[in-house]
Amino acid sequence: MAIAYQHDPKLAQQLVLDELFDLSLYKALRSVTQPDVHHTLDELIKVETSHLAFWQKFFNLNLDELNLGRRIKLSFMMLVCKIFGSIAVHLVLEAIEVHGVRKYLALWREYQDKPLGEALRGILMDEFKHEDLLVTELTKRKINPERIRNVFLGLNDGLVEILGAVSGFFGAFGSARLVLVATLTTAVAGALSMAAGSFLALNSEKEVKTTEIARKIFLEEESDVTPMEESPLGSAVMVGMAYITGALVPVLPVLVGAKARSFPFSPLASWSFSSQQFCHSYPAWTSNDGSS
Repeated sequence: MAIAYQHDPKLAQQLVLDELFDLSLYKALRSVTQPDVHHTLDELIKVETSHLAFWQKFFNLNLDELNLGRRIKLSFMMLVCKIFGSIAVHLVLEAIEVHGVRKYLALWREYQDKPLGEALRGILMDEFKHEDLLVTELTKRKINPERIRNVFLGLNDGLVEILGAVSGFFGAFGSARLVLVATLTTAVAGALSMAAGSFLALNSEKEVKTTEIARKIFLEEESDVTPMEESPLGSAVMVGMAYITGALVPVLPVLVGAKARSFPFSPLASWSFSSQQFCHSYPAWTSNDGSS
């Protein structure tokens, strides 16, 4: 019997909670998306429900509640999706799909000669066929790697920089009102700085590429330079908005009345680590030219 298999308790808990997280995410996304994508999300919910039931039976482990870290991660993802709308939903779905395939492939290579390997094979078939097809149908296009880079660059910088600023301001002022004013000023300045930097960098890159393409055309030479599709202004707006979103996270305790000089680093810093880990998982999405 499958449940007689001597498994790693931590691995079992991870697999069950990961499927529970995906299922919870799809259900939550259904409440903030347009009706035309509800059918796709309903199909994804069916797939994740079957995966969750399979792992619970395989490991004889019934977990029906997410741990604190995953609850924070879920809340953060939903906040981003509510702010950025369909773009963020597409990014999240694509990220979940890619992460799931990478995770299960790595586990299958390690356990392919064991009972867990056979179980993973069936899950992977679903990942490759059913879920991949459904998510592709929902997104209708490839995810723009530059857009992913901009979102996570802004989120991570806003979170880390403002977290440090809030902590420093509490130590210096000790007044929640002064801390809030100083932090919001810093956040706006930081967002404008990040947006301006992104705009200038991409605008310069666009000019260089345009000039190079024109030169090749004039010389009647074949050009291997591809025109830049990303808009410098759109990139600047995306980075600035993402920065403000990330900056709001460490400001929330101040808004709800935090007065202690010791500021809670751990839960907030873990969100920053999650965004860094995401970008590390997809290095091709974090480079300027989309190459690994």
